[in-house]
Formats: sequence, structure tokens, C-alpha cells
Amino acid sequence: MITEQIDKDIYELCLSSDKELKDIYKRIDEIALKNSERILSAFIENRVSYTDFADINGYGNYDAGRDKLEKIFAAVLGTQDSLVRPQIMSGTNALYLAFSGLLKHGDTLISLTGTPYDSLQEMIGLCGDSSQSLKAYGVNYEQIDLIDNEFDTKKIVERLKTNDVKLVEIQRSRGYSERKSLMLGKIEDLIKKIREVNKDVIIMVDNCYGELTETREPGHVGADIVVGSLMKNLGGGIASTGGYIAGRADLIAQIADRLTAPGIGKEQGANFNLNNSFFKGIFMAPNAVKEAMKTAVFAAYMMEKLGYNNVDPRYDEQRTDIIQTVELGNEKSLVAFTQGIQESSPIDSFVTVLPAPMPGYPFDEVMACGAFTQGSTIELSADAPVKEPYTLFMQGSLSLEYGKLMVMSALTKAREKEA
Repeated sequence: MITEQIDKDIYELCLSSDKELKDIYKRIDEIALKNSERILSAFIENRVSYTDFADINGYGNYDAGRDKLEKIFAAVLGTQDSLVRPQIMSGTNALYLAFSGLLKHGDTLISLTGTPYDSLQEMIGLCGDSSQSLKAYGVNYEQIDLIDNEFDTKKIVERLKTNDVKLVEIQRSRGYSERKSLMLGKIEDLIKKIREVNKDVIIMVDNCYGELTETREPGHVGADIVVGSLMKNLGGGIASTGGYIAGRADLIAQIADRLTAPGIGKEQGANFNLNNSFFKGIFMAPNAVKEAMKTAVFAAYMMEKLGYNNVDPRYDEQRTDIIQTVELGNEKSLVAFTQGIQESSPIDSFVTVLPAPMPGYPFDEVMACGAFTQGSTIELSADAPVKEPYTLFMQGSLSLEYGKLMVMSALTKAREKEA
């Protein structure tokens, strides 16, 4: 049994955690209730029927279920329209599709959160020599760095007064950076300031890992485009592939033309018999996100009490995504922790995790993800670039109970290596 292999001190700390974390868990439950209400209302308003789960193959014409699904995603994300497709294979794919659908030769893109996530850098053209990067297509790129986890609002406003920027991008989650993830209140304040000086620039938010962690989404606070993956929060641990792009109807139409072809747009695209899992995924998403957030709080609590450095967010901090980080200090502890997660995972528990190269990332990566869906990060996973200060990034868990067992197993494994 797993509990028989867990360090006794770690297990005792777990048993005492629920009492101290009770009020935090209650706040997370309240967020989940509000988001569940919004999603249930969208299902009812759009008259979802069992017939909407039909397998529509070939061209995918006349898929009423797909149309209703995209209306539901738009309602949940606070936008006019959306694309929710199995043809979008990841969050990175969704971002590239949105960028390439909206940006043309000579246009300027500005990242307002500094250097983007590792897998986006080759897409933009900051590294590599892909003939399909935005840079290769003549798109200009600039970035404005955060200052002490805050937007450089003055510099952003001054730059956008010139009205020569087509699109600005905000990465809500921290990625593999040391900065904190960005609360929606901060994003809302920035959007208001941008709109005071520039009415036309497209404001896009990379929403990966952040969906349903607060009671509002970027579309509710003025974002024109919101992008994410169904293998994260909004797939609810049920969708086995897919991504979404939500936003203004005219912009979604442009991106749909890029996905299919001009003149076809949103009207085609077989659903590969995935409508049922997409509907069920977003229906269950508030609960999945709730459990992931509670697991992150539990992990942070355990790590803080055990004396780990730079646990972020702290267990009692407000959260805006499902990511939990901790600085493990050395490669041995980093690898041991991820091995502990893998060994206590329901899938591929027998696999030994070791550092290895990963496409799109500049450093060797160590990754534990014993998930039912390959690469799913709403299921409990842990990964990190193998470099100083050896910071681990953990996210997900479909239930707090499983999360507790896996975190305790990982902490026990790390403690054994440190002894």
C-alpha cells in the first residue's frame, strides 16, 4: 500500500493539514460553485441535447453540437464567439493559430509580460530558424518586461499611443519563469489603461492553466482574444485532445479562415466523435479545477512546513492558476521528487523519470505525467528544466485525495535522496 511507504512525519503532517486549510478549501469551493452556475446556465440556455453528441465525420458540415459547444465556451469565457476543435492539438498550437490568423507581414506584436514561455520562442522566431515562424513571415516582435511582478504600465501606455501595434499578448501564467502569475484584477486594470490611449490594438490573453480559478475570465475584463488547451483546465480531465480560441466574432472569423480556408471558416471540421467528451469536459471542469487548486494548496502547505525554499504561491495566497512551484536546490532532489510523482501515478507508475531533451525547450527537462491523456496537465503532473535553482513546476490532480497520496510519495522520495 502507498501509505505504508510514506514517511511517518509526512503522513502525520498530512493528517493535520485539513483543519488548518479548511477555510482556504471553502473559498475554493465557493469559486467552483459560481463557475458551475455559469456553465450550467450556458448548457440550459443553448438547449444541449443528446443528439448534439452525434459523430459528424468527413467535412463536418451542419454539426449543431459543435455550434452549441462553441457558444457555451464563449459564454463561459466572456466573449462573443469561439473555436473549440480537436484539430487544435495543444495550447501552443492554439496560440500559433491565433497569431498567424491575425498578424500579417509588417504587423507588430508586443509581449507585455516579457520573454514568452519556452515553447513559444521558436514560434515567434526568437530562436531557431523555422521558415514558418512569425519572424519569417515578416511580423515584428517587441517585449516589455514586468517590473517586480507588475506591468510596466507607463512604458506600455506610451508605446501604444503611437497606434502602430497590431496585437499585444499577455501571458497570464508564469510559465517557466520566476515571476508570479497575474491575477485578473491586474489584467483588467491594464486593459482599461490601454483602451484609454488605443481603441484598436488587439489584446490577447494566453489563458493556459488559469481557467475557472477565479470567478471571471479574461473576456469579462476586456480581452479581445483568449486562448487555451483542453488538456488543461477546460477539458475537465475528460477531453482527450483539443484547444480553444475565444474572442470577438470578427477576429474568430479570421482565425477560423486560417484553420480551414477562406470561404469555409467555422462551417467545417469533423468532430471525430469527441463532442460528448468536450461537452462533458467543460461541464466537469469547475470540479477538476477545484481539486487541482486544493492539491496545489496542500502541496504548498506541506512544502512550507517541511522547510523547502521559495514555495510559490504560499499556501494561503490567492491563486489565479493551478501551478505550484518549489525550489528544490539541486538536481538530485528535483529528479527524486518527479520520480515520486511518477511512481505513484495511476498510469506508467513503473517508468523511471530521468532528465532528457524535449522539443521546443532549450534545456533538458524532467517530467512526471502518469496521466490517462498523454500530456494532460489537469491531471497531476510535475516537470522542470534541469537548471539552477532547480525549481519544480507542479499542476493538476483530478481529486484532492489522489493528489495528497502522490505529493506525500514525492516528498518521501525527495527526503530519502536528501538523507
